[in-house]
Amino acid sequence: MSLTYRIAILTDLVEIIEMLADDQLGRAREKLESPLPESYLQAFQLIAHDKQQELTVVEDEGELVATFQLSFLQYLTYQGGIRAQIEAVRVKSTYRGQGIGREIFQYAIQRAKTRGAHVLQLTTDKKRPEAKRFYESLGFVDSHEGMKLHFG
Repeated sequence: MSLTYRIAILTDLVEIIEMLADDQLGRAREKLESPLPESYLQAFQLIAHDKQQELTVVEDEGELVATFQLSFLQYLTYQGGIRAQIEAVRVKSTYRGQGIGREIFQYAIQRAKTRGAHVLQLTTDKKRPEAKRFYESLGFVDSHEGMKLHFG
């Protein structure tokens, strides 16, 4: 398998949402309908025009097999350091278990370093213990307790 990485374009949007919706948690929060709700298009446009966001797709011989989003957050802490945050990592269900996730993280780590980040961080849902074990196998450390306040 020879993976290639590129910034997502609008014609990738349906497949990206399909990957985001392709598990129990994703099905509960995503709205996979045709046409897609306008909110996805609006979000895509904002992400695509923000130089601090990289919505990336991963291809194998022209077929989309995975996606993830890297966000670069400028901070005053760490002497004005940059944090990279990786979220929405999804591998198409028919491609899971082939090492693609590990390759994605190798790519994302290198990308974060190239952009000058001093740390790559992520959040993972506590309902996904297998994901947490995977991240730990990559060297991520459970160092902080995250909290969220959902609106509506």
